[in-house]
Amino acid sequence: MSIIIGIDVGISTTKIVGINEEGKVVSPIRIKATDPVTSLYGAFGKYLYDNKVKLEDIEQVMITGVGAAYIDAPIYGLPTAKAEEFIADGLGARYETELEDMIVVSMGTGTSLVQCNGNNIRHIGGIGVGGGTLMGLARIMLKTDDVKTITTLAMQGDISNIDVRIGDISPNPLPGLPKTATASLFGNAKSNASREDIALGIITTVLQTIGSSTILSALGTGIREYVLIGNLTLLPQCKEVFPAMEKLYKVRFIIPKYSEFCTAIGAALYYLNNRKSV
Repeated sequence: MSIIIGIDVGISTTKIVGINEEGKVVSPIRIKATDPVTSLYGAFGKYLYDNKVKLEDIEQVMITGVGAAYIDAPIYGLPTAKAEEFIADGLGARYETELEDMIVVSMGTGTSLVQCNGNNIRHIGGIGVGGGTLMGLARIMLKTDDVKTITTLAMQGDISNIDVRIGDISPNPLPGLPKTATASLFGNAKSNASREDIALGIITTVLQTIGSSTILSALGTGIREYVLIGNLTLLPQCKEVFPAMEKLYKVRFIIPKYSEFCTAIGAALYYLNNRKSV
């Protein structure tokens, strides 16, 4: 057995996947990061143990992500190289969706946007809104940064107590905007708003801001399919916020099966693609 290991070393989590000889993803896992080096070796060791993979089974280790800058030596003496993160985003998203033309939206601590047109994969920008924003606002406003607590609270929230919607400022829908469309995020929030409403407001603010930025980034490109990757895709509120934006703007937001592992998958594919071209 020969396997390629892809590792995405992030700020908050490290993800690791294997790609086997058939090009299939093997048992992806993730662990919470403490520091990049510790989390990488911890994830790697757990992956080997859980999947009964021996070091001699591994052909190549590919690392990517912001934490990859801290790794300068071969991992466990294995052939180790780095993959450019934005290229890995594109390759992983294309593997998962089989789309050729798309915007890849990597929702991590912040959010990066990668435009893919076939083999032309390039970073087109990003915004400083993402999981870090959600956690920071929750720490200040809810006194917690536990994701499960925040999402559970949000499920009981009422967004009409937080956001101003078109129906709040106009008796009729505006051109192209239904009465349920957001006019102002947090514009209706009261000083005594409930924790549940605040939690939903924070998550909605982060997700809507990412969605709107993605749509604006694609103007003039003809691209109307956007692939969401990263840890924020696991938020249950994604299933409400993004479909509403799809309906409003006539676009398509896609969350792949292995959405949080796409960058790690792309890192492994980066090696495989280069090996084939040699």
